[in-house]
Amino acid sequence: MQAGKILYAGSSNFAGWHIADAQAAAARRNLMGLVSEQSLYNLLVRDIELEVVPAAEHYGLGIIPWSPLQGGLLGGVIKKENTGVRRLEGRAAQSLAEHRDEIQAYEDLAEEIGAEPSTLGLAWLRTRPAVTAPIIGPRTRDQLDSALSAVELSLSPEHLRRLDEIFPGRKTAPEDYAW
Repeated sequence: MQAGKILYAGSSNFAGWHIADAQAAAARRNLMGLVSEQSLYNLLVRDIELEVVPAAEHYGLGIIPWSPLQGGLLGGVIKKENTGVRRLEGRAAQSLAEHRDEIQAYEDLAEEIGAEPSTLGLAWLRTRPAVTAPIIGPRTRDQLDSALSAVELSLSPEHLRRLDEIFPGRKTAPEDYAW
């Protein structure tokens, strides 16, 4: 910091209490504190809604989701598998087997909306509190184009309600588990 090489600091995979602790420590030293939190967050894995999202909102941190398409499961995996574009093995195959009904309903909704599943998943993240930008990691030009088109996809309240039905989120703590 004294050399001017660190202008902003962010965290990765912190719990809500870690964020609060870091911000309190920074305040005691008259420092800015964290500006971002990088967490696993997507339609299928919404655990950070419990405490991390509320902490980020409270302290003004931007959330940078990693694995926004859950390793490709939210990128049209069933359609790709059925057309021979993608073959699943190992953990990916197991995860699809566990969530096939939800993934199928999600892909059906994407088709109904007229969007690629990956575009839908990224567009949903744009509607989430405190999310600034997901880490997309495209491997092809088509994947990049699909990711960029998420900026133009507007989701209606009905679309968001249906996504919540397919992939129920978390309430903030303690309401999620105490009542």
